[in-house]
Amino acid sequence: MSQRVAVEIQDDFLQRQSRAKPIQAISELIWNGLDADAKNVSVEFSGSDLSGRYTKIVIYDDGTGFPSRQAKELFGKLGGSWKRQTRRTVGLNRMVHGQEGRGRYKALSLGSTAIWKVVHEGSGSKDYFEIRMLEEDIKEIEIEQNLIENAAFSVGVTLEISNIKADSGVFTSETGIQELTETFALYLINYSDVSISIGGIQLDPQSIISNKVEFDLDEIEGEDGEIHPVKLQLIEWKRPTGSNLYLCNEEGFPFDQVQTKFHTGPFSFSAYLKSRYVTSLHNSSLLGLSDMDQKLTQAVDSAKSEIKDFFREKTADHAKNAVEKWKEEDVYPYEGESRDPIEIAERQVFDIVAVNVQNWSPDLANAPKTTKELHLRMLRHAIESSPSELQVILNEVLQLKPRKRKELADLLQETTLSSIITAAKTVSDRLKFITGLEAIVFDPEKRDRLKERSQLHKILAENTWVFGEEYNLWVNDGDLKRVLQKHSDKLGDGALIDEPVKVVGKKRGIVDLMFSRASC
Repeated sequence: MSQRVAVEIQDDFLQRQSRAKPIQAISELIWNGLDADAKNVSVEFSGSDLSGRYTKIVIYDDGTGFPSRQAKELFGKLGGSWKRQTRRTVGLNRMVHGQEGRGRYKALSLGSTAIWKVVHEGSGSKDYFEIRMLEEDIKEIEIEQNLIENAAFSVGVTLEISNIKADSGVFTSETGIQELTETFALYLINYSDVSISIGGIQLDPQSIISNKVEFDLDEIEGEDGEIHPVKLQLIEWKRPTGSNLYLCNEEGFPFDQVQTKFHTGPFSFSAYLKSRYVTSLHNSSLLGLSDMDQKLTQAVDSAKSEIKDFFREKTADHAKNAVEKWKEEDVYPYEGESRDPIEIAERQVFDIVAVNVQNWSPDLANAPKTTKELHLRMLRHAIESSPSELQVILNEVLQLKPRKRKELADLLQETTLSSIITAAKTVSDRLKFITGLEAIVFDPEKRDRLKERSQLHKILAENTWVFGEEYNLWVNDGDLKRVLQKHSDKLGDGALIDEPVKVVGKKRGIVDLMFSRASC
C-alpha cells in the first residue's frame, strides 16, 4: 500500500534546507541516528561510475527507528519535533542534537535520491517501511508500508543516497576524518559505547588527543533572569588541523561554528564553548544570528582571549625548554649573559623564531650537532643582519634532504660558511653572465646592435675566465709593435721588428686580447 503525503512548505525554503557542505550534511545524518539511541552508525560507499567514483552513500544505524504510523508526521512537516520538548533520547536518556527535522533534507545535498529503510520493533512484530525523497520533487515524499515478521531485518534505519554529487574522498581523507572527529569528539568521549565509522575508518578521538583542559568563563544571565554557566573546553590534537571554536550545548554537542582565526603557532586544537544559553538560542532558532547577540558575543570574545593566553604561556614554556636544551648541547649561537637591552631583545626574537622553526621542522630536533648548530647560527645571522632574508634562508636550508644536510655539514668541517657562500655567489654570477653573453651574441636583434670593439671587447676583457681559469690577461688593446718588443727575448736575437709593425691592409697592428699561462 502506498501513500503520498504533501509537504506544505514552499520550494525555496525546502531547497535551502537541502543545501550544505558535504561534511556538514553527513554529520547531520549521523546525528539523526544518534538521536534515535543508535550505538553504531556507519557510512559506507558503493557502486561505481565510468570514472571509478562511488555512486551511492549508505548510512546505517542500529537505533530504535520509528513506527510507520509516525512517518507522515515526522517527514510531512518541518518543526514541532519531539526533540524540542524532551531534549533527551527515549531509551538511553542521551542528549539530543537535532530539533527541527531539517537534518533529513541534508541528504539531498549529497545526492538527488534518498531512501530511508526503517525497521522498528513493534508489539510482537517488526514494522518495515521505506520513505523516498527526490530532489526533483522535493515537496512530496513517498511512504511504502509493509508489515513483516522477518528476523533477518535488524532494527534501525538504513539511508541510501544515490546519484551522489560529492566525491567520497572528501569524507575519508585525513582532513575529512579529522573534521568529523572534531564534530563528534565530545559525544564519543561522553558516550564511550557509541561507534561511528566512515568508509571503514572508525572515529577515535581518544587516539589523536594530546591534551584536554577546561576553563570556567563568566556566567550569562538570560532574558528570564536565569543564570547560565559557561565553560570552555580545549582539545589539542596530535595531527595538524585547523583551529576551530564550536558553540555547544552544556554537554558539548556542537550546534554551530564560529568563523574566526587563531594565531597560536603550531598548535592544533578544537575549542568548545558550552552553555545552556547556547541551547536556548538554538531552540529559538536564533543561534544562526549569534554575532548579533551581545551576551554570546562577549562569551565568544572571552573564550578567544582564554585560548590565546593558554597557548601564549605554553609557547613561552616550550621556548624556554628548547633554549635550555640547545645550551646543554652547546649549539646555542649566543655565549654568556646578554650585555645590553639590545642584545636581550635580539635573543628574545631569536628564541621565538628558532623554536617556531623547530616546531615546523621536527627533524631539526633530531639532527646531528653540526647541522643543528649551522641552522641556529644562520638564523641568528639572518635576524641580526636582515630580517627580510630570513624567509629565503629558512625555505632553502631547512628543507634540505638528509643527504644534502650531511654534505653541507662535511663541507663546514673543511672550510667556512663564508667561503661556501662566496663560491656559490661566484658560480651564480658567472652563470648569469654566460646566459646574457649568449643572448647578445646569438640573438639576431641584439647582435645587429652590438659593437665589437667598444662593447664586446670590453665585456670580455673584464671576464677573461670565459677562456679558462688557467689563463691570465697579458695584453688588452695593445700596439703590436710594443707587444713584439716585450717578447723580443723570446723571439730570439735574429728577430726583426719593423718600424712600425703593420698588418696587411692596415696602417698598424693592434692586439685585442693576449693571454698567458704558466707551463712546467
